[in-house]
Amino acid sequence: MTPYSRAGQGPSSAVRRRFLTTLGTALLLPFAMRAQAAPLAPKTPPQLMLAEVYRPGMSLDDYWVSEKYDGVRGYWDGNRLWTRGGEPVIAPAWFTANLPRIPMDGELWAGRGRFDEAVSTVRSQSPNDAAWREIRFMVFDLPAQPGDFTARLTALRQLLPIPAASWAVPVPQQRATNHAALQALLDKAVKGGAEGLMLHRGGSPYRGERTGDLLKFKPYDDAEARVVAHLPGKGRHSERLGAMLVEMPNGQRFKLGGGLTDAQRDQPPPVGSWVTYRYNGSNASGLPRFARFLRIREDAPR
Repeated sequence: MTPYSRAGQGPSSAVRRRFLTTLGTALLLPFAMRAQAAPLAPKTPPQLMLAEVYRPGMSLDDYWVSEKYDGVRGYWDGNRLWTRGGEPVIAPAWFTANLPRIPMDGELWAGRGRFDEAVSTVRSQSPNDAAWREIRFMVFDLPAQPGDFTARLTALRQLLPIPAASWAVPVPQQRATNHAALQALLDKAVKGGAEGLMLHRGGSPYRGERTGDLLKFKPYDDAEARVVAHLPGKGRHSERLGAMLVEMPNGQRFKLGGGLTDAQRDQPPPVGSWVTYRYNGSNASGLPRFARFLRIREDAPR
């Protein structure tokens, strides 16, 4: 039986349908392949509220206090998770499926003393399900919620926790009183393995900038700088890194060598990366005193 119509005028309807289907597939396939292969469009960094440093003598009126969680800053835009630097977080589907569809600002945290594990898990492009089971999304603010922080905190406590996403945790907050009580709270938290404390002014709106409405209180000063060069070592370190030449956000440069392990000297943070360092105050020129390397900073500071 021939595939043509009885009248001999051309192909049968079944053949025409197969032909059109094949033609349509051939025409659309390149577009489908490109759409499938296209990476997620880059996102500009979210405008997050950033902290200044608390100093003794500052007024504590109207401030709330919470633990400073040592993890990776996470921003949930209501649909996807992002880092502070605007990179997508590739989390398992179950981790985000039941999160509330409103923006939330928090920390992706693996627990006290587990910063490296949190970074490894959050930055991986192939999510490890078992590792993500150890991550908590410690939510401390609702950027799109109207009202001041105290009002947003009330809304947050009503929103979380939820049974379907118990790993999304509202950060416990308590009212600040005076410096002596705050120092005692810091000492207790640090002794237990915490990084420090955060203070958030109750009457503050959510502003995507660095502001004194949000303060960090730690047992040491820390800051970020960009690596601009690797300097060779001497003596025991003659065949490895001696120090890094780093540049502060204000353009000042200094050598940073203290605090580096032998493994970090063998494989130092790459030129162009940002690092966090500890220090004890600044000298008259504004350079940090007794600076020691702490860690690579995953997201460049603003």
